[in-house]
Amino acid sequence: MPNLTLAEAQQIIDGATKKLEEVGVPMCVAVVDPRGDLIAMIRQDGTPWRSTLICQGKAVASAAWLRSSGELTENAQSPVSRGLMAMLDGRMIPGQGALPVFRNGEIVGAVGASGGASQQDEDVARAGIESAGFSPSP
Repeated sequence: MPNLTLAEAQQIIDGATKKLEEVGVPMCVAVVDPRGDLIAMIRQDGTPWRSTLICQGKAVASAAWLRSSGELTENAQSPVSRGLMAMLDGRMIPGQGALPVFRNGEIVGAVGASGGASQQDEDVARAGIESAGFSPSP
């Protein structure tokens, strides 16, 4: 399974950081591989401690389901979703703020953000993905 490289993850972080400056709210941004394992993360000064866990959990959810983590909220209590969350020991958070990363139509990772309003989190993730030349859809 192809993955983002560390250099590519850093490009995503750099693009997300530019968007963070525009948003003006301290946030965390996590980049994970298709299995949900952390590749890179930033935590801006003043970001609540819980945001480090939340941005990773949203990214894991997005990677697992190959879609926006926000799309998962209405089915979060389904037996399949609950089973996967249990298997991942609570590492998956089906809340808006993360997007999958596709290269040439193939999943290579996901990006999650936390600290702002849900739409701000998703906007930061999207900015990072697109600025690095990737797509949040196949």
